[in-house]
Amino acid sequence: MHPAPWIPDWVPDAIFYQIFPERFFNGDPGNDPPGTEAWGGTPTRENCFGGDLAGIIDKLDYLAHLGVNALYLNPIFTAGTNHKYDTSDYLKIDPAFGDDATFDRFIREAHARDIRVVLDGVFNHCGTGFAPFRDVLANGAASRYRDWFTVYDFPVTASPEPNYATCGGAAYLPRLNTRNADVRAFIHQVARHWLERGIDGWRLDVAYEIEPDFWREFRRKVKADFPDAYLVAEEWRDPWTFLQGDTFDGAMHYGLRNLAFDYLVTSALAGDAFARALELQRSRMPEGTEHGMLTLLGSHDTPRLLTECNGNVDLAKLLFTLLFTFPGAPSIYYGDENGMTGANDPDCRRPMEWDAARWATDLRDHVTRMIQLRQRHPSLRRGTFRLVYADDRIVSYQRADASETVVVLINSSRVERSLSIAVELPNGTRLADEVSGRGYCVTGGCLALGRVGPLTSFVLAASAEPAS
Repeated sequence: MHPAPWIPDWVPDAIFYQIFPERFFNGDPGNDPPGTEAWGGTPTRENCFGGDLAGIIDKLDYLAHLGVNALYLNPIFTAGTNHKYDTSDYLKIDPAFGDDATFDRFIREAHARDIRVVLDGVFNHCGTGFAPFRDVLANGAASRYRDWFTVYDFPVTASPEPNYATCGGAAYLPRLNTRNADVRAFIHQVARHWLERGIDGWRLDVAYEIEPDFWREFRRKVKADFPDAYLVAEEWRDPWTFLQGDTFDGAMHYGLRNLAFDYLVTSALAGDAFARALELQRSRMPEGTEHGMLTLLGSHDTPRLLTECNGNVDLAKLLFTLLFTFPGAPSIYYGDENGMTGANDPDCRRPMEWDAARWATDLRDHVTRMIQLRQRHPSLRRGTFRLVYADDRIVSYQRADASETVVVLINSSRVERSLSIAVELPNGTRLADEVSGRGYCVTGGCLALGRVGPLTSFVLAASAEPAS
């Protein structure tokens, strides 16, 4: 199974890192908004800690050392909130994050380290500070922009309930009328502007809220001049609609995340039930499209991974093993590699912990090892996927290409047990576990792993060394 032909060639090799800019690092205190709080405080839906583009530039070497080669940034354009999903100027960097010169330096420095940049495109809605919406507020039905929005009646009012279409009922997020030709032309201009400035793609916010025809035209406009731009949709349910090659290159794979958590975290699914559900999910994806999916364990819209795992580092390690050995472009939510904790929004948006003494070093070491394995083995990035064993608390699958086969085994048992699994490899094949370093040999179509501890994973690759 090769990646679908419309997916940019760099995407299957990408290791993404998602940054919530206001909370990553404060590189320029001179642009801090009034009332900025000390780094490390408790996040709310309103407060600011001073993170900015200069801070991301300062930490690019940290990201490169980790093995990251692609960034996904939450919105960076002028807005009124700390999360910036209420855009007021789509063509201007938010002053709290920097300016055009800062942005250009960021792109230049990232690309110098072979790190690509994908921005968050919020085109379903804007903020009440957006100039066309302000014009509607001022001029009512006489506004030239009245059809840029869906206003139920005039004058426009936000309370007690907004009398205009919004995103999720939030009065400060007026919904754009994406069926309007002028709105579409404006969005195409915005997308092109930032691609010309050097970005490598767009993550499209609440893509499921906008009619597919809009995205078909959007794709045609973007790909005509930027065929390598990655277009990835936010999608929480079934991504099938977005995987036909006429809208997106992939979608955020919350469906995989949900199944993985049901199997590994909540134990709602045994291994064989997980495997059946996974195969059903995969059957809904056209051939090769998995390689364009943005796979993830957490984001700005979910509780932190280690919090979901109730602080169990070994569980988090199993999830990272799955993430980095599964088809798709894996994405790390900032700080999860170091064991940051936090409940759902706003707690999952805490300032990045930069004190290494407070990191979960065992987890970080595992993440680093998994990134290195993915970089070292092309089959983990572009190879086929085949489930070979699933029973009780054990799941095993093979990733393979023309030159290698890698066997991945995830043991979610909470107790020590003896493991021997069937594999589709010739007898005598020697494999080395690249997690522990131990060697094994295929005998009688089986791989005997002996006594293994609870919550362990194996990534077994062909070895020239004798099996122990």
